Amino acid sequence: MNETVLTLGGIKKTYLKGKAGEVSVLRGVDLELRSGQVAALIAPSGAGKSTLLHIAGLLDTADHGTVSVTGQDMTRASDRRRTRMRRSEIGFIYQFHHLLPEFTASENVVLPQLANGISKGAAQSRAQELLASVGVADRADHRPAALSGGEQQRVAFCRALANRPKLLLADEPTGNLDPETSDVVFDALIKVVRATGLAVLIATHNLELAARMDEIYRLDGGVLKKD
Repeated sequence: MNETVLTLGGIKKTYLKGKAGEVSVLRGVDLELRSGQVAALIAPSGAGKSTLLHIAGLLDTADHGTVSVTGQDMTRASDRRRTRMRRSEIGFIYQFHHLLPEFTASENVVLPQLANGISKGAAQSRAQELLASVGVADRADHRPAALSGGEQQRVAFCRALANRPKLLLADEPTGNLDPETSDVVFDALIKVVRATGLAVLIATHNLELAARMDEIYRLDGGVLKKD
């Protein structure tokens, strides 16, 4: 049986926005993701997709509700414990690749492993393996500026998987790419995800990509509904 990797229970989040006063972005979100499951998260801009991903990824805290990652209750975990969990069990991909410009593609994948205590040799082998799995092994020694947009995003994907996380959170990972390149990047992502059994939550405006995932969740009025 696939293990439960992420559980959100009754997540609520409110922001203060000037004269508008309190704005409730999330009004009691419940979600469970299991290993091997790829889920799409769709909603209009400003509806709270990024907020939900940040709470799930322990980058932000909810006003109310519970967050469990790999069976561990992280709702009131210390900053130090949350950091350890993010480093070892959670991978992030964003619309913009955020690669370190002064380092090569390979080095961008090696660095998070070194920060997690992996030896340099093992980290380099892992980087080469990942880059090869998404078709950019021949670009390993190139810096981001010498890579195309699609290549940069595939390197960012490898970086997110470098420490073998169990949960992958992606915020519009193909939103900055043309349709053809978007398909290439998505196919590469899904290929590796299926091989590793990751639990994946992808926020996207691309309904065609969403239709290729296992589940589609729609964030509507601060409540998550299965589409």
